[in-house]
Amino acid sequence: MKKNNDKSNINLAKVKELEDELQQLKTLVNTLLTVITEEADGVQNGSAPTIPGQAKRGFSM
Repeated sequence: MKKNNDKSNINLAKVKELEDELQQLKTLVNTLLTVITEEADGVQNGSAPTIPGQAKRGFSM
């Protein structure tokens, strides 16, 4: 019986470890998607000042 409990504890530890890794990967994916979808020049969301004479897109600051 003790052998079964030890095996269950090991399996539970592995599951917990995999859940933690999954959460870290979800966070990483969300961060990467945010970076990828962000406007390079910031003009669309108004976070960066526009430079007179600058093209509306195609430039990265």
